[in-house]
Amino acid sequence: MTSGTRTSPHEGKPRLRILIGADTFWPEINGAATFIARLGAGLAERGHDVHIAAPSYSNKKLGPQIEEHEGQKITVHRIYSWRWYPHPWLRFSLPWRIKQNSAKILDLVKPDVVHFQSHIVVGRGMTIEGQKRGIRLIGTNHFMPENLMEYTFIIPPFLHDWAIQKAWNAADRSFRRAERVTTPTQKAADYLEANTSVAHVLAISCGLDAHNYTPNMKPRTDNLIVFLGRVVEEKQIDKLIRAFAKLDPSLGAKLEIVGGGDQEAKLKALTASLGVTADVKFTGYVDEAYLRNALTRATVFAMPSVAELQSISTMEAMASGLPIVAANAMALPHLVHDGENGFLFEPGNVDDLAEKLTRVLTMPEKELQSLKKESLRIVESHDIQRTLDTFESLYRGETVDIPAPSEAKKRS
Repeated sequence: MTSGTRTSPHEGKPRLRILIGADTFWPEINGAATFIARLGAGLAERGHDVHIAAPSYSNKKLGPQIEEHEGQKITVHRIYSWRWYPHPWLRFSLPWRIKQNSAKILDLVKPDVVHFQSHIVVGRGMTIEGQKRGIRLIGTNHFMPENLMEYTFIIPPFLHDWAIQKAWNAADRSFRRAERVTTPTQKAADYLEANTSVAHVLAISCGLDAHNYTPNMKPRTDNLIVFLGRVVEEKQIDKLIRAFAKLDPSLGAKLEIVGGGDQEAKLKALTASLGVTADVKFTGYVDEAYLRNALTRATVFAMPSVAELQSISTMEAMASGLPIVAANAMALPHLVHDGENGFLFEPGNVDDLAEKLTRVLTMPEKELQSLKKESLRIVESHDIQRTLDTFESLYRGETVDIPAPSEAKKRS
């Protein structure tokens, strides 16, 4: 986890007992779960007593237990949960028991601070019970209600707007209890402020340790396009496959979809219908070693999603020295500076995506190297140690009012 020989501004200060409340955590695979694991591990490495409250994944092991995440041993309090069957993996703690469960965990841990990562169930319980006990509350939003609508089959489409507003109202109630609220990017902060009464939301990057990734700066020998992430509808991977099918066959391009999800069978059928099955590889769920190797092997990284509040996988690709082709939507433009470390395409526009991929795959080596180096430069400002410093300041009640690094550059 350590990034170089760097001194934290918090060295020598008293150790904190930190409780992180999460509605989604390992073994679930998504950006929020990854961030929570890295945050918890980084804080534990700094000597803090870190606890995570999250839904159980089988109900066979409940209560506090030691789990290893990102190389660090952390106490995880598993809460009785049910599976949400319309969703491919989501489990949820029972809403009518969450205040009781939260109170039990808070009284056992007696934390200095509660950092809740979602308002939905666990965050609601932790904020209500934490507020009663006078515990400092810090909230982070990773949530877009629109992303859950495809899994709420009991709500008819004509009521989706109503349901989305109800979800934002619930978010507002929980986040208003927090001393400070954060999101990964300024775009996500603006989005939260526009949909709730919460103000002064801080943009703090999820961060990553770039030392864990291996750029390949040798001249390219093939044209490999890689997507990394959950294979779900919101990622719009079908648009990437359709764009890939439009590429000139003389490029000899290959596409690798790294990750698993409920859309895999549907997308495989799409590749067959487009006649590109031989050139598209679906890896399914993979371990970290395979993930990092895939990024090292790639020529370009593609992110067609229009629902990214930051996109950890895009940052991982940048730390691997890759040019990025991404949708010009939500927070992706904060990572992809058009023409500098890659290109932005019109969301949902398959022809534009194909054109931008072609531009990268056909550009002279000198220009490609320039994009790769710029990705490495931009991602430096998202160092996990900076993220840990900022959250540690919030946990201690210190003044923090700075823009996230990528936004800082755009405002200068």
